[in-house]
Amino acid sequence: MAQSLSPPLLERCPTGIEGLDNILGGGFPRGSTVLLTGSCGTGKTTLGLEYLVRGALVGERCLFLSVTEASEKIIENLSTFEFFDKKILEDKRLIFIDVPILYEKLGLSKQELTPEDIDLFITAIVHLAASLKVQRLVLDSVTSVCFRIRHEEKIRDFILKLGKSLSDINCTTILVSEIGPQADRYSLYGVEEAIADGVILLGNVQREGDLLRTLQCIKIRGATHSRAQYVIEITPIGILLAPFLKGGRKG
Repeated sequence: MAQSLSPPLLERCPTGIEGLDNILGGGFPRGSTVLLTGSCGTGKTTLGLEYLVRGALVGERCLFLSVTEASEKIIENLSTFEFFDKKILEDKRLIFIDVPILYEKLGLSKQELTPEDIDLFITAIVHLAASLKVQRLVLDSVTSVCFRIRHEEKIRDFILKLGKSLSDINCTTILVSEIGPQADRYSLYGVEEAIADGVILLGNVQREGDLLRTLQCIKIRGATHSRAQYVIEITPIGILLAPFLKGGRKG
């Protein structure tokens, strides 16, 4: 009997968001780095947080690195969702770290980070993830970090090194990327999406006077996935997805 030439299926990291896992065929490939990108108000932080909470609820260690917003405020907003259980904070299945505090501890006070500073920052993140045995990580946002790196070549090296180092410890990572509403690419500098293993695009669409949030999976290396556009709703029980019907209202 002839042997199948199909590539082996990669182990998946279920996001816990049912509609998204259906699109992805079970979740992100374990150890991958996914760029979660979109303009203001599209639900990037909420999706990243639900991904971590759902992981923590099934016993995985999860880390949220916040660059621009204080963790206390994020946790306060997160506590309004029915799927959140504060026990995952108490037993450190879900850990929050404010990146500005990390910058300060590492002595990274300059406005523009040098290659040595970048390596130090990556080492600190990976050391944290490894020592805490983190399986899921969200950096919100990578764009804010890149503001201090500035140069495309250094940004490319930063994302490559960070993604590979986290993959080596089997950590599945979401990098949140901020773009303008009319952006013709998936990141501020245009290099992040080429390096990431996956890209998920969130957007806003006007329809009959409503502003609908949308989700589209642009690429996921190592996974067959839908490229269709979906409407997402942020509800007390989590993010819900429905097909985007171009000729009428969502189904």
